[in-house]
Amino acid sequence: MILTRTLTILVLFSGAAASAQDDVIAITGGKIVTLAGEPIENGTIIIRNGRIAEVGANVAVPAGAEVIDASGLEVYPGMMDAVSRLGLTEISSTAATVDTTELGDYNPQLTAATAVHPSSEHIPVARANGITHAVTAPGGSGGFGVGGPYGIHGQASLINLAGWTVEEMAVKMSVGMVLHWPTIQTSTFDFSTFSRVEKKFSEVKEQYEDRVAELEDWMDAARRYAGESEKETDLKLEALAKVVEGELPMMIMADDARDIKRAVQFAEEQGIKMILLSGRDAWKEKALLAEKNIPVILGPTLRLPRTEDEAYDKPLTAASELQAAGVRVIFASFSSANSRLLPYEVGNAVARGLPWEEGLKGITLYPAELFGVSDELGSIEEGKRANLIITDGDPLEIRTEIKHLLIDGVPTSLDNRHLELYEKYRARQ
Repeated sequence: MILTRTLTILVLFSGAAASAQDDVIAITGGKIVTLAGEPIENGTIIIRNGRIAEVGANVAVPAGAEVIDASGLEVYPGMMDAVSRLGLTEISSTAATVDTTELGDYNPQLTAATAVHPSSEHIPVARANGITHAVTAPGGSGGFGVGGPYGIHGQASLINLAGWTVEEMAVKMSVGMVLHWPTIQTSTFDFSTFSRVEKKFSEVKEQYEDRVAELEDWMDAARRYAGESEKETDLKLEALAKVVEGELPMMIMADDARDIKRAVQFAEEQGIKMILLSGRDAWKEKALLAEKNIPVILGPTLRLPRTEDEAYDKPLTAASELQAAGVRVIFASFSSANSRLLPYEVGNAVARGLPWEEGLKGITLYPAELFGVSDELGSIEEGKRANLIITDGDPLEIRTEIKHLLIDGVPTSLDNRHLELYEKYRARQ
């Protein structure tokens, strides 16, 4: 049985499924939540060559079309994990399966997609919960949390969660440059003595300013490089030139309010587009972020408060506070194994005041707009890629099941390692 299911997965997962895109698929009878207007009751979607050809309440089904009956079900745009490590890491404690960073603090020339492992077990798990595409981003060895290594880690890539190769999966090879902002941290952990080490604030502050100055030097060098007509190729500066020229945004990881303010100042001084990543203290700087029109990609809401002085539910209410202040809020897992939890992270933010449609758009339309692919993804409209999910209810609810999932118009398997183990142990005698 497992062998049969595996063969089914291979057929549906395969990039060879491109030939299936020549067929016409019709999704009929469901409630279509387009996010481009009012929901369509008892609507029909026609898919040709992997794209949405027609959508509406009175659309005729072409003769010979493969029909997916969605009666009693709901159809939504596929969800996007706006910052993940999907395909870059498998088992975090096993170094050989983690490919999220390279040696050195400055690697702007690296592109995450080149390190993606299409056969990662995490990908079908995320897919089974409605994640059809994701931005996979490089990060330091310390992870995406506070205190990780600072530096420019490389370029994030937008990929579909199906395909034999990275080339088949890629939607956009580069959507932004990832910068882990330096932070002032007086307490560190010394693994040689297995104890905490306290440093003087003045010493740490000086190191912090040196690192900011170093970042400024890199940006200045990239600006000079971009302006030279004759030059020796420098891959690092060539990549950074895309940031200073406005072709790519700088995705700046910062959590402390002090670091967020300094990062905003840096972006303004450098004249670059900034996206704030994680931003656990972003709610403290909501007025500044709204004024500067800086979007925030928030990390998981299902976590503990940062400090003992914070309200217990601050991680859950931060999104609604930012949205009410006029900040564009997008959600991401900043993970691989936990990408599957993304809709529930958003659902809990909705339960604490974020409007439902804003929550849903925060993992569909808004990230598509942010990364310049809203003409391809994010809503159900004619001409867009047919990345769709068909559910038996609200996709942000934990009890909702994904009944069908399509990526580029190809019905894609919902089987995954979790389901396999569940069935294995349920059948145990």
